[in-house]
Amino acid sequence: MTDPEMMSIGVFAELVGLTASALRFYDDAGLLRPEQVDPSTGYRFYSRSQVPRACRLRQLREIGMPLPAIGEFFAADTDEAARLLDDHVTGMTTEAERLRRAAETLAASLRAESRRVICTVPGPVLAGAVDQVSASTGHDPDIPVLNGVHMETGSGCVRLTATDRYRLATRTLVPTDPTCPSWAGTLAGDDLRVATSRLRRSPSVTVEADERAVTFRTSGDDALHCRLLPEPYPDHRLLLDSLPAATQRVTLGKRRVVTVLEQRAPETVGLRTSPDRPVLVFPDGDEIPLDGTATGPELTIWFDLVTVYPAWSHALGDDLMLDIRGPELPVTVRSADEGDLTTLVMPRSAP
Repeated sequence: MTDPEMMSIGVFAELVGLTASALRFYDDAGLLRPEQVDPSTGYRFYSRSQVPRACRLRQLREIGMPLPAIGEFFAADTDEAARLLDDHVTGMTTEAERLRRAAETLAASLRAESRRVICTVPGPVLAGAVDQVSASTGHDPDIPVLNGVHMETGSGCVRLTATDRYRLATRTLVPTDPTCPSWAGTLAGDDLRVATSRLRRSPSVTVEADERAVTFRTSGDDALHCRLLPEPYPDHRLLLDSLPAATQRVTLGKRRVVTVLEQRAPETVGLRTSPDRPVLVFPDGDEIPLDGTATGPELTIWFDLVTVYPAWSHALGDDLMLDIRGPELPVTVRSADEGDLTTLVMPRSAP
């Protein structure tokens, strides 16, 4: 039986300021293992003694420290850990003060208004999230809802999802106030893309909703309106939950692989899960070893550049995690940094 002193992943996530998806990512990356895992359900449970490590992990990700360096940090002595921090920290005090002032301004505006507020998020982060998922929207006149971006709030997070039934991207944001109410709606993609440039210039954005539209209120009190689409959104959770278990897991340094793809610009590219190290493979036979790790049987899986490049280049932070299920099944691309981004990418046949 599970120790009654253990906390569920949801409770622990709220306590330490991370999303449940980010905790699963850090478990798979080997940086923060749960104290217990229920053998019958697979549910993760955490202890209060893990709170300091989780909070420290969150702080390290906030300053952009990559996963390998975080592993070194936790294994280092005090002097070495301080050196690693000095290599990565710039302007933390200034950023913390900016966030404090923005939060105070937003709290004052929320108290002054009686309108229904859904959540408050940093404008540049929201605009970036829209960019990240919009590549997976569709333009099918028979299914107009696929041109929209589904937005959900609650349980301490804001989630944006887009799919054209062949690709799927879901991005989780951490709102300024983690007690945001539960709400869901599908925002018209064209309206949302028009608003994005102005959202990007606002330090914070308050999201309000009624039955027909969402209003984004910027720090300057500008109101940007976005229609809500009435059609039901596809059950994307069913798709994610129905995927078989991964047979290979690959971690990649994002910067290296994106740079190589931009320099070579091949129509197709392969990824080989060589023992302990991934390798990019090109149709002309050229191979480029990558920074990262690979587990599971060796496999070469091929992608169209137009499919895989957006998934890799839009990832959060400096690290990618790929769950591979075989050469013909969707590959899950995951990344996490103050929220998380999950994208499904379909492979193609070998050239």
